[in-house]
Amino acid sequence: MKYHHEKIEAKWQQYWAENQTFAASNNSDKPKYFVLDMFPYPSGAGLHVGHPLGYIASDIVARYKRHQGFNVLHPQGYDSFGLPAEQYAIQTGQHPADTTRMNIEGGVDKSGNTIQGYRNQLDRIGFSFDWSREVRTSNPEYYKHTQWIFIQLFNSWYNKNSDKAEDISTLVAIFASEGNANVNAVCDDNIAPFTAAEWNAFSSEQQQKILLQYRLTYLAETEVNWCAALGTVLANDEIVNGVSERGGHPVVRKKMTQWSMRISAYAERLLQGLNQIDWSESIKESQRNWIGKSVGAMVSFNVNNHEAKIDVFTTRPDTIFGVTFMTLAPEHELVAQITTPDQKAAVEAYVEATAKRSERERMADVKTISGVFTGAYAEHPFTKEPIPVWIGDYVLAGYGTGAVMAVPCGDERDYAFANFFKGTNGMPAIKNIFNQDISEAAYGEKGGFELVDSDFLNGLDYKSGTKKAIAALEEIGAGKAKVNYRLRDAVFSRQRYWGEPFPVYYVNGLPQMIDKKHLPIVLPEVEKYLPTEDGQPPLGNATVWAWDSETNQVVSNEKINDTSVFPLELNTMPGWAGSSWYWMRYMDAHNTEDFANEEALKYWESVDLYIGGSEHATGHLLYSRFWNKFLKDRGYAPTEEPFKKLINQGMILGMSAIVYRVSGTNKYVSKNLKSEYETEEIRIDVNLVNASDEIDLERLRNWIPEFKEAEFITENGKYFVGREIEKMSKRWYNVVNPDDICEEYGADTLRLYEMFLGPLEQSKPWNTAGITGVSGFLKKLWRLYFDDNGSVIVNDEPTADMYKALHKTIKKVTEDIENFSFNTSVSQFMICVNELQQLKCNHRAILEPLAILVSPYAPHIAEELWSTLGHEGSIATVAFPKFEEKYLVESEKEYPVSFNGKMRFTIKLPLDLTAAQIEEIVMADERTQNQLQGRTPNKVIIVPGKIINLVG
Repeated sequence: MKYHHEKIEAKWQQYWAENQTFAASNNSDKPKYFVLDMFPYPSGAGLHVGHPLGYIASDIVARYKRHQGFNVLHPQGYDSFGLPAEQYAIQTGQHPADTTRMNIEGGVDKSGNTIQGYRNQLDRIGFSFDWSREVRTSNPEYYKHTQWIFIQLFNSWYNKNSDKAEDISTLVAIFASEGNANVNAVCDDNIAPFTAAEWNAFSSEQQQKILLQYRLTYLAETEVNWCAALGTVLANDEIVNGVSERGGHPVVRKKMTQWSMRISAYAERLLQGLNQIDWSESIKESQRNWIGKSVGAMVSFNVNNHEAKIDVFTTRPDTIFGVTFMTLAPEHELVAQITTPDQKAAVEAYVEATAKRSERERMADVKTISGVFTGAYAEHPFTKEPIPVWIGDYVLAGYGTGAVMAVPCGDERDYAFANFFKGTNGMPAIKNIFNQDISEAAYGEKGGFELVDSDFLNGLDYKSGTKKAIAALEEIGAGKAKVNYRLRDAVFSRQRYWGEPFPVYYVNGLPQMIDKKHLPIVLPEVEKYLPTEDGQPPLGNATVWAWDSETNQVVSNEKINDTSVFPLELNTMPGWAGSSWYWMRYMDAHNTEDFANEEALKYWESVDLYIGGSEHATGHLLYSRFWNKFLKDRGYAPTEEPFKKLINQGMILGMSAIVYRVSGTNKYVSKNLKSEYETEEIRIDVNLVNASDEIDLERLRNWIPEFKEAEFITENGKYFVGREIEKMSKRWYNVVNPDDICEEYGADTLRLYEMFLGPLEQSKPWNTAGITGVSGFLKKLWRLYFDDNGSVIVNDEPTADMYKALHKTIKKVTEDIENFSFNTSVSQFMICVNELQQLKCNHRAILEPLAILVSPYAPHIAEELWSTLGHEGSIATVAFPKFEEKYLVESEKEYPVSFNGKMRFTIKLPLDLTAAQIEEIVMADERTQNQLQGRTPNKVIIVPGKIINLVG
């Protein structure tokens, strides 16, 4: 009876689907376990073999936990809004909803392209997903709840006293009874104070404008990363080396009125929460750096001949007497006000040039020194000396106050800036306030110095100097102690079509929220997905996009009268909106009223294991924690942190195939002959190359026209390609389709092989040639249960060696899954099957538990083996075998028997024998007598359990 993977896998995939084998219950006496995969985006390119790596690992854990008696929630869905679908829509004219659905479900699109469909590909690999809970962020049934969460953020403020978000009505009550003088909130800067009487006398519009300064989501003019080619604002993590991550388009900084979210209110809680979760230290450190907590002081410098003040946050107030100059970010609002007429042209040119560089590029570029003197001077708060004010692109408007007090003697970047502009107008000599040499470099240490030339701080060190400087600044009203964070409020608007519409309409320019019972506000149809001719977002093309506040429905724009019908928001939410809460929707995916009911949330609580890419460290993972904490504050989420344990899988790298074109010709030379020519490397489809790196030239000629008439210089009639390990990508033609692997070798082979490649967290190269060994292992496993005539299972009692082989494997596999060391489990399976094969084991007592052990890794073959062993139903919830130490306790020892130190034979003896008993048995052995030839040994050395040596 042969192993036919294609029939077995199709059979059990159908069985699982028909019987809802992996559907989780929200009402169970079993302990719960929530396993989550990072939300996939369904692209038309489909899966390559690198994508399932994390899914296979999470599936092994999910299946293992079911075997252990857990009620396992292992859901899957799609993060289906975003730029790729919209860009494709712009290029082809197809609606993003249609292409997204096609990418998920498969079929032939309007351009005639055959799309595999994510769902079909995932099913073929045999994942134990609870598909009954599938979600798609682009479905109105889903995003109505995203819209509702946005409304909750709008209707909340952050109370520093209670250290949590509260309903905006509590803030209104405070204003009405006592004004805002004693309100301790996270809010806009420089809010004018008012009394209760003044608040109550304000018009509704005035009150709304004030509340916008406190709300957790608010409208504000902010510096954003504008990508004209994509027609949208990009988050910092969507920009690489100054260009958009998608498409490589230029990005500039510009001011726009945007929706923003006060994630900064949660900076300290986001920081402290990292101590409570089991994540890799590298991810935690990324978030700590992004949050960027600094302890120091806020210092105010008056500007000469202006009413303006320059506020500076510094972590080194002890160096206040070393301030040589000041630097503002080019975007700082004071730049235009304080720049002198003779410096205006230079400053404006510099500001324009800086706008073309992203913040990330400016932060990363530590070598380039550039700046312009504004012509203005600030006043030192203690000495009253004039301090020249410069602008420089190494200062960012959004970090701190957008201004620095430059102390070159104590900071390398300030030191380099001062020396670069040394001797020019507006750059005085560096002041040294340390009893240390700074002739070659700044002294940046916080210890090992005493302050000099620092007035009342002379003789002090960092700690005492900081304390005394802050006290003095507070005494004269020029500063105060402050904790600062690098984390900035998150821009939440996108000038795109394919995203969640805001549930917002505008009355006299002020935002109004649409009531929950009227959600969702569904994305309207538009003729084109580009911005309008006058620069409005694509929703500006919609003709039915106005809100009738009397009928509570979306109506034609022609009906806008600004009394009962008002314009709707034209921006859409960013890609991270729907992915910032999706794990909670899985808990109660079909609830039409709420994002999830209280009982479901209380039962599942949070994600026990989350597996996904490390590239989301400061994007999705930070925003998710922010939303979860907010929902916890408002009583909707049961826990403070969403993901208890996080594992970042490595990448599976592609093994690219390279042909060598002789420069300036259409000739291609085989790898081992290329040293004789000047060549260029051309990557080709890896599927045209066999395991020996030999290319099928006929297939290559038919691949693309470039090779049709090419000449190939071969080695004995064969053309061998070069190999390069790099990121798996369509660009390099090194993508391997998992469907092809499943077709030829089976899904179980794919699953085992991906785990066998190496530790989950490490990146490793794919090599299809290595998969045959794993395929052969499954055939060996099968032969333990069947021969050519059918089942060979017997009910005889297994031998001690058979039990030993089994229980070694139970111990190893259990430990490996608990420690997420899946690659070593696969090795142990191979060792076990080889041992059982040598022992001629076909005993039910061994092979039944072995099938269960294999099940999390290779579920299809395990189901089939379980079925043919005479069991009904699925193996999925059968109890996992338990390790028993007694089977590994050795009762016998195979002793080496040596004569004068040279081993001549071995003898197996019970371990409980005494030295005298061992000697008696050895001396009586025929082999001993043959060695002694009638002699009596001078000495017999015996160490029970270790050695036997006859001397003389």
